[in-house]
Amino acid sequence: MGASTRDDGGPEREIGPDYAPAPETVLRPEVPAGTVHAFVLRSTESRIYPGIRRIENAVTRRRDAHGNRIAAQAHEQSEPHPYLRTVWVYVPPGAVPGTPLPFLLVQDGHAFLNLVPRVLDNLIADGRVPAMAAILIDSGGGDAQGSQRGLEYDTVSGTYGDFIETEVLPRVTAETGLTLSSDPDRRATLGVSSGGACAFTLAWFHPQRYRRVLSYSGTFVNQQSPPDPQTPRGAWEYHATLIPGAPKKPLRVWLEVGENDLHADDPEETWHNWPLANRRMAAALAAGGYAYRFTFSRGGRHADPRVMAATLPAALVWLWQDDPD
Repeated sequence: MGASTRDDGGPEREIGPDYAPAPETVLRPEVPAGTVHAFVLRSTESRIYPGIRRIENAVTRRRDAHGNRIAAQAHEQSEPHPYLRTVWVYVPPGAVPGTPLPFLLVQDGHAFLNLVPRVLDNLIADGRVPAMAAILIDSGGGDAQGSQRGLEYDTVSGTYGDFIETEVLPRVTAETGLTLSSDPDRRATLGVSSGGACAFTLAWFHPQRYRRVLSYSGTFVNQQSPPDPQTPRGAWEYHATLIPGAPKKPLRVWLEVGENDLHADDPEETWHNWPLANRRMAAALAAGGYAYRFTFSRGGRHADPRVMAATLPAALVWLWQDDPD
């Protein structure tokens, strides 16, 4: 990791409204390509997530005694339902069996399948990031309150992290033969929308496992379901109470949100305004003395693929800038 990879800019910036894919997203025939393996996880194999789906026409929101929107109880919105999820594993060129590999864990893996491997091929070849694996994992399906994806990604707890550690990573090793690093400084996590909030949750509750976070259009809003009295506003609590109220954790965080992201005009009291929530995240991280970058994308939409293609390579370089190897 040479000095040429350093990012000496300020922690917050605006980009756009025009976007072009970064050069590192383009196939370079002379660059060695990694390999991608795939396997399927079944809900019947999971102790932690046996599977749910939203009940048709279910109640997903109620109001508390003060009139604030809260999530409905689990039985009001969900029913048991099996799922299949695909896991793709990118293995970098030249990986040595038995040597612990750094890795990037990617939520909603299908959304990044055509982007992450190519970007990593180019960045690794240029020596701008360490040779690493990428584990691109899909959720158990659905979206938002009452769904398996919502349960996994929007819940503010360490449960999803335990699922990855105890049920997913051992399968990755069994399927590919890879040895994955156990050093939290050599583990990163990436996601978009609820997957972005989930990426932060992985590191917040388990900094002994993950310390590098990359979030696009993170759902740091009131979307947790079922409700939890410890975090009544879901991931909104990160910037409102959890980060300000806790000792600094050894995390490195890159955040992005679009100008035209979801509910951009909603008032604060809805706890559901994506641009506001991400700005509040940046402010909380700044006040806490965290290593962070915040990108505001002018004209950007929710989970904007133009923004991801324009920014992902530089974001990964910054994320791994102080790699200890």
